Formats: sequence, structure tokens, C-alpha cells
Amino acid sequence: MQTYTLKSIAIASLLSLVACKNEKPNKLIEGKTKKEIISFAPKISGRILKIYVEEGQTVKAGDTLAMLDVPEVSAKIAQAKGATAAAKAQAQLAKNGATADQLRQLRAKQKGLAEQYEFAQKSYKRASNMFKDSLMSPQNYDEIFAKYQGAKAQLDAVNAELHDVELGTRVEKIEMAIGQENQAKGVLQEANVAYSERYIIATNDMEIETISLNVGELATAGYALFNGYIPGTTYFRFTIPESGMSKFHKDSTVNMKSTYGNQEFSGKIVSIKQLTKYADITTAFPDYQPGDAVYEIKVIPTDRTKVNGLLVNSSVVLK
Repeated sequence: MQTYTLKSIAIASLLSLVACKNEKPNKLIEGKTKKEIISFAPKISGRILKIYVEEGQTVKAGDTLAMLDVPEVSAKIAQAKGATAAAKAQAQLAKNGATADQLRQLRAKQKGLAEQYEFAQKSYKRASNMFKDSLMSPQNYDEIFAKYQGAKAQLDAVNAELHDVELGTRVEKIEMAIGQENQAKGVLQEANVAYSERYIIATNDMEIETISLNVGELATAGYALFNGYIPGTTYFRFTIPESGMSKFHKDSTVNMKSTYGNQEFSGKIVSIKQLTKYADITTAFPDYQPGDAVYEIKVIPTDRTKVNGLLVNSSVVLK
């Protein structure tokens, strides 16, 4: 009888322990405090000359964060200035046309060629008469005729050149010169814009968390130099298995509590989305079935002024 009693007590104790083990405590749903992340990167590559801010500092939109050394851009500006000056001179030359000295030179050239042509013409008439009377060989006659034709061609050419200059530069040449000038100005403007990008300017308010490089290091275009958070954007992120989602709905209000300071506050569920499979298991010993879907709930606090002091990634629980 005593043995039977001891066995009964042992079995009862074992069942009690198993029952206690199978009982799941009412576990609180824990989440994390988050803020919207922002980064600032240079648009051009250069070596860092100076950093004007420090980690942990809050900056305003328009503040200068750092300055880069970009000697290549300075060289391009000098080249662009020279090209712009040359193109501007060409455009002005096209608009003004020939100078008075150029006109005098062309007229003097025309006068000289006209005299040569007149002499060649007289020589040709005399040679023609002599050739008709058989007083000149065909060879000499052909030579005089060729000189006459050459003088006439030269005179026609200088007359056309003088006429073109007197009419002024063609519209097409003027437009071409103006186009080249505008192109050179665009290159100069592009170089000046690139030079202004040596300053890294904050485009938003920001709480600086990390500064990636130090003075003297090379910052490449697009590489995030300053990383941090946008002030006043605190929100909360909770991951909840499918089995626990029946209590949560979009646009509903929930109450929360921070794990330090025992600060209590409320918020509104603004989005619910399923996490991808690789992100489903977030702990070594999950308290839900591996086949369950896991959802992320984003909660925006009702009064952000109450939660601005919460540290990023600090824990909060749903009450």
C-alpha cells in the first residue's frame, strides 16, 4: 500500500510539472523604437578638406556639413572660361563682319587684278589680230589666251569676295557662331555647378548618428558620408505571428509602454505587412509554428513630443 501511494504521488507530481510546462504565460508583445533614416553623400568625388559637424549633433536644412577639395573641377573651369571667351569673340566677329582695313585691302586687290585683266585683254586682242595674219605661232597665241583667262578668273573671284564682304556675314554663320558661344557658356556653367558641389549641404533636418570618413580621406560620389535620423519621425515596429493578428487592425489605436522609464503612450496602426520568409524567424526559440506567417505592424505615436526622447532601437511593449 505504501509503495502504491509513493508511486501515485510521483505520477501526480510529474503530471503537475508537465502541465505547468505546457502552460504558456501571457507573453507581452515587444517591439522596437524607430526613426526615419536619411543620408547625405557628395555628388562629386574629392578629398575631404574640412568637416563642420560632429556625431550626435542636430543640423538644419541648409547647414554646411563638409567641404571637399576638387582640383580637377578648377582646371575644367579655367578651360571653360577660355573656350567661352574664344567663342564669344568669334560670335562678335561674325556679327560685325569685315573691318574697314579688310575692305580697303580687298578693294586694292581688286584694282590690281583689274589692271592685270585689262592688260591681258589688250594683249589677247593684239595676239588675235596677229594670229589671223599668220604673224604669231599657235603656241604663243595659246599662252597669251591662257594668261587672259587666268586674269579674268582672278578678277571675278576678288569681285565676288568683295561683294560678299560688303553684303555682310551670312545669317547661318552668325547663328553657328552664337550656337558655339552658348555651348561654351553651358560648359562653363556646368563646371561652376560642379565646383559649388564641393560643399556638402544638408537638405533636411538631421540627427547625425555616424560620419563615415575623416579629414584627408577620399570621398567618392554617391558614398554616404553622413548618416542619421530625421527629427520628429519616431515610430514603433512590432513583429507578430499570424495566430496573434486577430487583435490588431489598421487605423486602430493601441497602448504601449517603454521598457525603461515606464513611460506610457498610445499610437495608431498605420500599416500591416507580411514579412518575407527569410525574416520570419527573428529569435532562436520562436513561440509560434514555423509555418505561420509573420506580420510587421507600424505604429505612429499619437503625440510624438512624448516619445522624442526614446532611443532608437529601444524596446517597447504593447499593453
